[in-house]
Amino acid sequence: MTGGNQYQLLDKIKITLRDKHSGSLLPVHIDVFDNSLSRKWLSALNTILQNNLHLEKNYCFFGFPDGDRSAEYICKQINRSIAAINASDLDYNIHDHFTVENTITTGPVGEDLPGHKLVQEKMNWLHRYFEDLQGTSANISSHYKQASDATRWHIRQLNLLCHEYESLVLSMRKKIHAPEWRRPSQLMCWLNAPRFTLDENDYELFGVDTLARPLGGVFVGVNKAVGKHHWEVFHDEGRDSRIDELVTTSLASQTEATGDFDIEWANNPGNYEFFQREMTDFREWLTANGFDPEDKSLTIGHPQIGQVDLEKSFRTSNFENIWAMLQDHMDVFAVESSDAVAEYAYHWSDQDYMAQQITALSKS
Repeated sequence: MTGGNQYQLLDKIKITLRDKHSGSLLPVHIDVFDNSLSRKWLSALNTILQNNLHLEKNYCFFGFPDGDRSAEYICKQINRSIAAINASDLDYNIHDHFTVENTITTGPVGEDLPGHKLVQEKMNWLHRYFEDLQGTSANISSHYKQASDATRWHIRQLNLLCHEYESLVLSMRKKIHAPEWRRPSQLMCWLNAPRFTLDENDYELFGVDTLARPLGGVFVGVNKAVGKHHWEVFHDEGRDSRIDELVTTSLASQTEATGDFDIEWANNPGNYEFFQREMTDFREWLTANGFDPEDKSLTIGHPQIGQVDLEKSFRTSNFENIWAMLQDHMDVFAVESSDAVAEYAYHWSDQDYMAQQITALSKS
């Protein structure tokens, strides 16, 4: 899917982005496709907007290497949350520390060169700490049940910061040797967003082929059952990994979704040889681990439910110009559908932002 004008539309959504320094606004216009999943999703999004739920602004813009949330900043936040968990009453201690030096490799940078790569095993263990402490939506950990609201906030940060850091480091490396293949994206996630269950009709939008996402594509958000899906495990644990030997304890298909959504701001790699080779390797990995690559009920990939109208939003489809405009407007100020609108005046750098989120989480 590359453009909304090819499909019957369900709605049009406007996201207003703001420059937090100058206050200038940038409207981004989304065409919502009419399909089984997008109808459920739009209903859930309207509920989110009508109830003015808290938008997670500290988990929103990914893979922008020149943003304010630097590698040093994220490592500092990871260690802050580890310290808070270790100081809590939970019977769980994390004996680990994260720095730029022990999470990013040194050396020359290039396609087949070792420099500036993520030390993936380090991040796999960070995600494992989160899995141990929170569990899954179907089996919440006893640690999480016993934790205070503040400690629960820090437990969640282990997961959020892990994924943010992985995306950032990849884009930092690409900026050096292949800048057109940076992977910027926008994750729109709300606290306490109500969930709905996927059904067989929704599975048709999944599939290995949907791992190639078009610039401006809009997709239902990440797995709400809590866990890693097959593509993440393949990437994080290695193409020679086997599911009975994983660091992660939670390999999961997507069974639930919310009104959350992602916007892909990166170029589509689908027609390029390097990506096609990776897809071949992934299909072989699935088969070796007992999965059918053609089974859409595995919910592999990214179900597209809409498309940004690039020309209307940016007056260009050139990725470099779009990235430059986004770089100056990395704060979501408002979201509006035909049926609801919500504004978000706060920012992740507010001194009381953690307290704002803990208050919102405590209502769950």
